[in-house]
Amino acid sequence: MKITLPGKVTEIIENLQMHGYEAYAVGGCVRDSILAKEPQDWDITTSAKPEEIKALFPRTVDTGIEHGTVTVLMGKDMYEVTTYRIDGVYEDSRHPKEVIFTNKLEEDLRRRDFTINAMAYNDDVRLVDAFGGMKDLNYHLIRCVGDPKERFEEDALRILRAVRFSAQLDFAIEEHTADAIRSQVLSLKNISAERIQAELIKLLMSDHPERLKDAYELGITRVILPEWDRMVGVEQHTPHHMYDVAEHTLHAIMNVKQDKILRLTMLFHDMGKPFAKTTDENGQDHFKEHSIGSEEKARSIMQRLKMDNDTIKKVTKLVCYHDYRIEATGPNVRRAMNRIGVELFPYYLAVRMADVKAQSSYQRRAKIENIIAMREIYQDTLIKEHCVTLRDLAVTGKDLMEIGMKPGRELGNMLNELLEWVIDDPQCNKKELLCEYVKERIGL
Repeated sequence: MKITLPGKVTEIIENLQMHGYEAYAVGGCVRDSILAKEPQDWDITTSAKPEEIKALFPRTVDTGIEHGTVTVLMGKDMYEVTTYRIDGVYEDSRHPKEVIFTNKLEEDLRRRDFTINAMAYNDDVRLVDAFGGMKDLNYHLIRCVGDPKERFEEDALRILRAVRFSAQLDFAIEEHTADAIRSQVLSLKNISAERIQAELIKLLMSDHPERLKDAYELGITRVILPEWDRMVGVEQHTPHHMYDVAEHTLHAIMNVKQDKILRLTMLFHDMGKPFAKTTDENGQDHFKEHSIGSEEKARSIMQRLKMDNDTIKKVTKLVCYHDYRIEATGPNVRRAMNRIGVELFPYYLAVRMADVKAQSSYQRRAKIENIIAMREIYQDTLIKEHCVTLRDLAVTGKDLMEIGMKPGRELGNMLNELLEWVIDDPQCNKKELLCEYVKERIGL
């Protein structure tokens, strides 16, 4: 098999070989190349020790030298070059107690997580596949290298990585690997929130986020996202729905593009429903104010997973407003733009559309037509530069003070009153007109 290596990767490998060392591209870049995907990173493994690597390249960074990794700088590009190694005993379900360098490629490949990630390549030897990675690629399987229990004992995050790779590649998890996940899933409690978060987001951003269902069936969500388990089996006996809350959520996630904010919003948007559910005398379910509970759950989970404040702010706002239904009129849409935010409003429309498409066919056409009409009004509002925020108002607090108002709460209230007026009637956003209105209101 021939893989076309980038020129700089070939240059690094050939430089190491020229000085008597072995060197190969390894891991995900080899897997992706075989699958005709563009690798995000090119990692290189070599028999050279870290100090020997550094001696051969003028620009390097000691990114993980204690584990044998040196980053080689080639122009503006960076490549991790790592010495063949054997990991010692793992004591915390994450880090080996020690790393032992070796001069045998197969020993280095043996410590890797899955067979499809344990292949190496260079132009001289071509593909090195000691553990059946090509076979598993052909059969679309995620299989651990060697004993899956040992691999998961070494690094418990591999449990979640198995589902993440399954989602990214649309591969099944091999039976013995799945059994080992079920038996060792509680070890995920030893993994940091940041690492859990990174894998969960990669899963959600994949082509098959519905594989989250596999994470539930393997017991993973019970450890990292127990709020998901609460949604499973919560029926929605209402004309508007045909799935339980968890299944509806999966369809909603699949209905939005691969955007982190949108996918997280759809993951969380109905998490308050299990706690808000009531059933009337006719057997119909109701979920009043579930958006508030969902917003609280979203904030709590994202904080627990150590997500950044900007993501938390945007996602919680969208979760709060995901069920905000209005008639598609100019004033209504402009007011919604004010409340939700002009930049976030297209996300709100995408959330509404995804939610509706994941519901039953009851009134679906009318709901979708309403969302399309809102989008048209939103676009028209931007084109015509209608006022929807205080920043767009034709007068400022300084203008109102110049005509006699004193700074303070009353001035702020007056600005908001003017904003409400021009949201209803954009043609009134004229400085002279607004100032005259204020003069009449304060008796000048």
